[in-house]
Amino acid sequence: MKKDPISLMKPEVVAMKQQAIFAFNARAKSMDHVINMTIGEPNFPTPEHIKEAAIKAINNNETHYTVPEGNHQVLKAVSKYLNKKYDLDYDPESQILTTGGVTEGVFSAFNAILQPGDEVLIPSPSFTIYGPDAKFNKATPIYLDTSESNFKVLPEDLRQLLEEHKRIKIFMFNYPSNPTGVSYTEDELRALADVLKDYDVFVLSDEIYSELVYNGKHVSFPKLLPDQTILLNGLSKSHAMTGWRFGIVCGPKNIIAQINKIHELATTSISSISQQAALEAYSNGLDDPIAMRKKYQERRDVLYAGLKKIGFNCPVPDGAFYLFAKIPENLNQDDVQLANDILDEECLAILPGSFFGVGGEGYLRLSYAASIEDIEGCLTKLTDYVQLHSQATV
Repeated sequence: MKKDPISLMKPEVVAMKQQAIFAFNARAKSMDHVINMTIGEPNFPTPEHIKEAAIKAINNNETHYTVPEGNHQVLKAVSKYLNKKYDLDYDPESQILTTGGVTEGVFSAFNAILQPGDEVLIPSPSFTIYGPDAKFNKATPIYLDTSESNFKVLPEDLRQLLEEHKRIKIFMFNYPSNPTGVSYTEDELRALADVLKDYDVFVLSDEIYSELVYNGKHVSFPKLLPDQTILLNGLSKSHAMTGWRFGIVCGPKNIIAQINKIHELATTSISSISQQAALEAYSNGLDDPIAMRKKYQERRDVLYAGLKKIGFNCPVPDGAFYLFAKIPENLNQDDVQLANDILDEECLAILPGSFFGVGGEGYLRLSYAASIEDIEGCLTKLTDYVQLHSQATV
């Protein structure tokens, strides 16, 4: 008798579950008149000059493969951009790859680095792809719970885990953070770099929200620890270009060469049209994020004040466009059940904090990459829910 075809597939893949975020969003989208506060993408259009550059590229028949690492004009523009914005010095010929968003960048880097039995240190709560990517490579995610330290990694906690887990090969670092919006000062980053320099560990620094920092200036981790750091960034959040799937991976020459081997197997090269759009963004769109960032900050302040008024406590985000709100004690502390109840009763979609891993239990994540009308509607619905269910607990 022939085997069930599923038994022939890779066990690590079969063991994976669909990401809970996608399942929850699918349920929300199946309902009518839902205000959706789950989406982690800008509600702004891509700037006109970038769209026009892409249209021009299509009309000029720039619709063919590029080399896997990317169009060299684009790589040079990325290099100049990173130097001007973050004082980073990457050779466009050997230290930069273009990828299908940061998601592909993480996937390709993990595949190039990890071996069975390795470990990946992940501050948690965290973006949801890191742990599954580690497991796919037969590595073990080690979660550093940051919920007791205002969602920041403390150097003493970092050193303790590196000492306890000798097989950690990657420190997966994301700031400003999804889901908390927390970021770090230069002094805080330097303290972490001082720990990491003592260990044979790569730092994968996911800085996709680097242009959405509200106070002070973003300091990029490779500036502090260049020989160990692989930088991940792109245009999805800064220039409202999520659908263009343009990301970058930067790092030491010999390391990027290895990651490129995986990248070219996965993609050959990313969209030539997206690369031409990126060329325009990096060349002439340095100020594009400013107006969007200002709007996000205004929305953050409205949402934060409204949540606080009805009993939700959360750190004031330093960047990105998320609020990670602690559920008031007089509501159901099961964040998954609570989020589903709010969706059913109020047609309001908010993500459970536990979807983001250890330390996220008892929280809700709200995205303010939404219109001010939706934010105000969210607060009205959430206020109604809290008033109704708080009365029921008296």
